[in-house]
Amino acid sequence: MFLIFLRSLVFNVLFYTVLVCLAIVALPTFALPPRAMLTVAQWWAKATLFLMRVVCNIRVEFRGQEKIPAGPLVIVAKHQSFFETFVLPGFFVRPIFILKRQLMQIPVFGQFLVKTGMIAIDRNAGVKALLDMTRRAREAVRTGGQLVIFPEGTRRAPGAPPDYKTGFAQIYSSCGVQCLPVALNSGLFWPRRTFMRYPGTLVVEFLDPLPPGLPKDEFLTRVQAAIEDATGRLVEAGREQQEQLIGSAPSYAASG
Repeated sequence: MFLIFLRSLVFNVLFYTVLVCLAIVALPTFALPPRAMLTVAQWWAKATLFLMRVVCNIRVEFRGQEKIPAGPLVIVAKHQSFFETFVLPGFFVRPIFILKRQLMQIPVFGQFLVKTGMIAIDRNAGVKALLDMTRRAREAVRTGGQLVIFPEGTRRAPGAPPDYKTGFAQIYSSCGVQCLPVALNSGLFWPRRTFMRYPGTLVVEFLDPLPPGLPKDEFLTRVQAAIEDATGRLVEAGREQQEQLIGSAPSYAASG
């Protein structure tokens, strides 16, 4: 376990060093179209994947890429880790995240989010926030964007009971496009609330798209069942691998 601690420490130092360097490189892109800034973000994602593999012995596998539809789309993804927030955009031409407003207040990073057209929501504004978010999401998708939503609103540890909100179903209905569910097991290898990084095979799986126009109740049932079933399968496989590599899966990874 000491070796994992040491590797995690080295990884985090390099991770934030690369982040700072690329943030400096990205400064001129504020005067360029958003695509330029997203390109720098993709460089960061690729560098991070390299560091994960070389330093932490975390191999990342992407499955079902052939299922990703072209054009406007709503992506509904499981959220277990910071990992998916910077990796998922690389699979889409014009990714747009729905995120909490507080992130917009972070110096430089917040300006990056504004520049790239991310949609902020004030969680304390109730119905007004949902209506505004739905309107902006519809406009983004109609102009060719791919909307990325974490339906539980925040990171959930592997094994924690699902907590799907209903607002994303309203967005899906309003946008009138296909929905791409995404399952993953990132929380086993890049857990929340700790700097530790555990070895193994992190899997992101793109599932079968759902057609537009489903009734809200049917959509909610189908998308949650698809994501939770696939995520459960990936988490179980990941834990079995961790038991072989380090003796047991981290106990806190399954906590709520």
